[in-house]
Amino acid sequence: MAQPESTVGWAGPPLPRTGGQDTTRPGYVQGTTRPGYVQGTLDGLLTDSDTSDELPLFQTTFVVVDLETTGGAPDGGGITEIGAVRVRGGAELGTLATLVNPDQPIPPFITVLTGITQAMLLPAPRIAEVLPSFLEFIRGAVLVAHNAPYDVGFLKAACAQLGHPWPNPRVLDTAALARRVLTRDEVPNRKLGTLAAYFRTPRQPSHRALDDAQATVDVLHGLIARLGGHGVHTLGDTIEFARAVTPTQRRKRYLADGLPKSPGVYIFRAADDRPLYVGTSGDIATRVRSYFTASEKRARMSEMLASAERVEAVECAHALEAEVRELRLIAAHAPPYNRRSKFPERKVWLKLTTEAYPRLSVVRQLAPTDDAYLGPFSSTRGAELAAAGLHDAVPLRQCTHRLSTRTTTPACALAELGRCDAPCEHRISPEEYERRATIPLRVATMEDPQVVVDALLGRIDTLAAEQRYEEAATARGRLVAVLRAALRMQRLAGLTRIGELAAARRTEAGGWELALVRHGRLAGAATAPPGVHPRPVLDLVRSTAETVLPGHGPVPSASAEETERILAWLERPETRLVEASAGWASPVRGAARFRDLLAKAEAASSTQLSTERL
Repeated sequence: MAQPESTVGWAGPPLPRTGGQDTTRPGYVQGTTRPGYVQGTLDGLLTDSDTSDELPLFQTTFVVVDLETTGGAPDGGGITEIGAVRVRGGAELGTLATLVNPDQPIPPFITVLTGITQAMLLPAPRIAEVLPSFLEFIRGAVLVAHNAPYDVGFLKAACAQLGHPWPNPRVLDTAALARRVLTRDEVPNRKLGTLAAYFRTPRQPSHRALDDAQATVDVLHGLIARLGGHGVHTLGDTIEFARAVTPTQRRKRYLADGLPKSPGVYIFRAADDRPLYVGTSGDIATRVRSYFTASEKRARMSEMLASAERVEAVECAHALEAEVRELRLIAAHAPPYNRRSKFPERKVWLKLTTEAYPRLSVVRQLAPTDDAYLGPFSSTRGAELAAAGLHDAVPLRQCTHRLSTRTTTPACALAELGRCDAPCEHRISPEEYERRATIPLRVATMEDPQVVVDALLGRIDTLAAEQRYEEAATARGRLVAVLRAALRMQRLAGLTRIGELAAARRTEAGGWELALVRHGRLAGAATAPPGVHPRPVLDLVRSTAETVLPGHGPVPSASAEETERILAWLERPETRLVEASAGWASPVRGAARFRDLLAKAEAASSTQLSTERL
């Protein structure tokens, strides 16, 4: 009877050998079935580990592994042989090879293919006894296999079944690497035998685990020798090169060289220096590098990279300053490949006109004399939806004529239907119109939207009771539009009324992120390093900060997006308010007290939209 192969050149504990099936060993439960396992893709294997992506290939330790199995899908069993070779810098550091008793019959075609018989496997150790030694053997190394998802899938399934944590090594697939390095003119396919013949390796595959692993080592060295011509010299570059990156990404990878690993803004520029795309990150170098990897799959980004000729980095004190600078750069240059925040000037407002019988009007800018308004809205449609909600609650005229207190104008259909007090025909005095319509509207937008909430909720209940659900959903949409705009406006106004506000946030390293905000605009930012008192740094920021003049409206000095980013930073639990020139407050009975109602209404609208799309 053939004896099982044992470990060669392995300093770890010897692999145990047992005879028949041991039903008392850990991980074995008689009468149970193995858990199902779905084989992953190569992308799913490219996980983080303690191996640095910047490590040169000649300093990287690889463990090249090959398995022989009974066939079928990975399910925690079925491994009949393991062969592994540990190499670094072209030198073999050790090998591990052993047969494995799979506790199941060997299909005849597997015996014909590999030469492994049932008799050879009976005295061999089982996977539960082999796996700990194998996991120790691959510790701290990059795992290499030919068609890695298959081999790694069996190993991960065995770990899952036996309760061993998978160590998540970096994984390199020589088959995938060969698809990127070698053309069809050089090799007709990427089978291990074909590649071994192409590179004329001294060791050829034989469908035995150790032989195939050793042949894969020689193929790996041949592929690495070809990578230098592609500018690939490090482990991280090799793993990304093996993935499905486009030729443009590979050709333009050099654009990420030399960028700082600090928070800030990055700008992709064309040959004529036009900004193509503006982004922000806490680590500029890492983020820009990701655009040249397989994880970047956006079609417009591929188009952008084809036109990009350089990347400009603007380092910032911390993430908040980076976000604000990004918004300002996008607004100033409108880069073609940015989709959001490009045109802040296109925001619109609802305002109450200044005339004898005021009405609602959609405008681009607020005048200093406007004292009742709502917004900003991102579109005219959103403003009109909110206007419809206000008209449902307040008897405000909806016609667009400019009315006179001396002459009359023919009434419209709304007056005939009893839905308008017909100020056009002077059926109501300006004073009475002010009491019934203008004052409630001003209170609803600037202070307390209770009148709108009561009116629209009552209308929704009535329509629902009459089973007029589509109309009820329309009323709900109007309620959402009014509450969302009122809540946003009152939050913005609470901050922009403050002439100057200083805040600080502790960093993970022990320093302080500092921000100086004036009328809702970021006027200065800095970071006090660990061990440096933040007060002198804040004083320096104040002395060099941007001068911001007060203005009219909830966003007088910055875009609404910028002030909202600042608000989000200030409202974080770890942010401390240092100084403020005035109190930071919101109306006691303002829109904020309807947050829960707004959330429920928005959730209901989202559910309805999802149902309609089915």
